[in-house]
Amino acid sequence: MKEADDLPARAAGGDAEAFGRLMQATKSNLYRFVRRYVGDAEESYDLLQETYAAAWLAIRRYDPERSFETWLRAIAINKCRDWSRRRRVRRWLLGAVDLDAPQAMAAVDPTQDAYEDLVAAQTLSRLDRAITDLPPQLKEPLLLTTIEARSHAEAAAMLGVTVKAIETRVARARRRLAQVLDPGGAQS
Repeated sequence: MKEADDLPARAAGGDAEAFGRLMQATKSNLYRFVRRYVGDAEESYDLLQETYAAAWLAIRRYDPERSFETWLRAIAINKCRDWSRRRRVRRWLLGAVDLDAPQAMAAVDPTQDAYEDLVAAQTLSRLDRAITDLPPQLKEPLLLTTIEARSHAEAAAMLGVTVKAIETRVARARRRLAQVLDPGGAQS
C-alpha cells in the first residue's frame, strides 16, 4: 500500500509510469462521471483522454499533499464545461436539430419484445437526457454526491462552494429530475 500512496508524489515529479498507474486506478470512475455529465459514450471517451492529457501537462503543478482524484476530477469538470459550451455554440451556429430531443428519440427498436424493458429503457433515456440537460451548477453536485458517492464536504471542496450550497443544489437537481420522470407532472 505504501507504493500506491507514493504514486501521486512520483507522478508530480514527472514519473510517467506512476502517472500511468494512477490513470489505470481512476479511469473507470472518471469515465462514469464524464459519461453522466455529457450523456454520450463516444464524447465521454474523448473528454476522458483530454482530461488525462491536460493532467499530464499540468502534473508539475499538482500538490501531492492533496487528493489526486480531487485534482483530476476538477480538470474533468472543466473539460466537461468546455464541451458543453462548444456544443451550445455549434448548435446555435449550425441551427442543428437537437439529437437528444424527444422527436429524434421517438424511433423504437422493433426487436424489443418486453414492454417492461421498453419502459425501463425509455425511463433511463429520459433520466440520462435530464441529467445531461441540467445546468452545471446543479449537475456537478448531483453527480459528485449521488453517482460518485462523495460527501457534501468533498463535493464542496472540488467545486469551491460551501457545503450548504451543495445541499441546496442537489435538492434542486433532484426536484428537476423528479419533474421530468413524473409523467403526470409538469415538465420544465
